[in-house]
Amino acid sequence: MTDDGFFVRRYGPPPHEDRPAMVLVHGLGLSGRYFVPLARRLAAGGASVVVPDLPGNARSRATVRRAPDVGQLADALARLHQRLFLGPSQLVANSVGCQVVAALAARHPHLVSHLVLVGPALEPGISALRQFGRLVADAPREPLGLLSLAAFDYLVTGPLRCAASFQHSLRDAAESFEVNLSRVRAPTLVVRGAGDTIASGTWTRRVAGLVADGRTEDVPGAAHAAHYSAPDAMAALIEKFTAERPG
Repeated sequence: MTDDGFFVRRYGPPPHEDRPAMVLVHGLGLSGRYFVPLARRLAAGGASVVVPDLPGNARSRATVRRAPDVGQLADALARLHQRLFLGPSQLVANSVGCQVVAALAARHPHLVSHLVLVGPALEPGISALRQFGRLVADAPREPLGLLSLAAFDYLVTGPLRCAASFQHSLRDAAESFEVNLSRVRAPTLVVRGAGDTIASGTWTRRVAGLVADGRTEDVPGAAHAAHYSAPDAMAALIEKFTAERPG
């Protein structure tokens, strides 16, 4: 927990110049708990890993009175970087968290060495009803442990906060997401679970094409939360990517 009530989990050794931090950023209404399997796997490989609950979500719910928009979350994450003296970091995000780190990379490029976008959402031009339908279709493809974890986090964050965050995210997808992606200069890996119904293959390839230096990978047997259902495969992709492409 930071001084301002920002809840943060930390794994592995402290960051330093030869070992930049990896910051794992959750999706809408959730907490960092569903990143714990991946965080532990990365830490076991020697990485310094930071997993926050974003302001207004889960254990950081009380840090703000209203659900922040995507830009406000990006700025809050930048302040967390500075308070923890993380320096340029490798950011790994899932779902709507990808919109947050895209905004961070566009606004504060000096804080980002690499981006890994897992199932980037929301896709511009897709209606709220269709986005929700994609989420419902994905649920049976995820592990039961993830569904129970997500249900608990949504309750803690609160349905009104989740609804407000969804509206903020839809607006960002329509107005800013692609613009922010086009400003990303850090090497970027876009990962899609092969069974993901939320982030389509066409969209993930477009995301990789919008950034200055992007590539895509699929994870067989995984859906939208590939980092949860296939943490070993995800860690291997991340470690290979960051080793091959220095920031």
